Amino acid sequence: MRRAALFVISVLMAATLRAHPGIGIVVDSRGSVFYTDLRQVWRLAPSGQLSIAVPAVHTHELMLDAKDNLYGEHLWYEGDATKKWQHYFWRRTPDGVVEVFAPTHEAFRAPERFTLVRDRAGNMYDADREHNNAIVKIAPDGKRLVIARGNFRDIRWMAASPEGTVYFIDSTDLLRVAPDGRVTTLARNLSRRRLIRPDIGEHHLVMGLWSDRRGNVYVADYAGGLVKQVAASGRVTVVAESHLPWSVTAGTFAPNGDLWLLEYRVGVGDTARARRAQR
Repeated sequence: MRRAALFVISVLMAATLRAHPGIGIVVDSRGSVFYTDLRQVWRLAPSGQLSIAVPAVHTHELMLDAKDNLYGEHLWYEGDATKKWQHYFWRRTPDGVVEVFAPTHEAFRAPERFTLVRDRAGNMYDADREHNNAIVKIAPDGKRLVIARGNFRDIRWMAASPEGTVYFIDSTDLLRVAPDGRVTTLARNLSRRRLIRPDIGEHHLVMGLWSDRRGNVYVADYAGGLVKQVAASGRVTVVAESHLPWSVTAGTFAPNGDLWLLEYRVGVGDTARARRAQR
């Protein structure tokens, strides 16, 4: 029975991985690229050497602070006995020391959320889906402030600019929340189901998003295998493309301006790579 239960859990986890790839990719000040494949975090050195930076962590997102400390999470399912998800947050120092940053707690409980979406001042941002579809700002002292409400359909991934402008995916639309709380829809219908990637579900058509210094926002159209640049005016331009069996889930800009993409092998789920895009 134990083997059967473990087999079922493994199958469920594998299905989860296929349906929900990670979006964590960052580049530190020295040009090292860190990315997640949902089993560990990899480091691609400027020399091209690939190594495991953080082993045995199931993290979807990554974040770097101003001192090149790397942050992520470890998320796991306890099993049918409790039917609970648990996670903790970890930090890796520039010299490679990994430590628990926020202790183990029950995942997906909005009041206790700790997030990796932050601005330069250290404010965190989260989506409170249980209470009127609100976007919440969490100050460094823990004070929570609702900065936007709306009839949002399906809040997905989120990013914040250094100045505190919040961008988030609502179904397949890109929305912006200004620091004063004004909500603007920048672009609609950024992705759709594709026959060439039939296993990508409705919740994951659009994945990671990031911005550049000029205020453009970039969206990973996972179903289409495209990186779409959305200007402040709302104009959408395709700036990079993934080719099967790969598809882009996220990206970031290196300090030298290079565009790096996180790509997952479609249908495999935990096979990922970092690729420098030709622009």
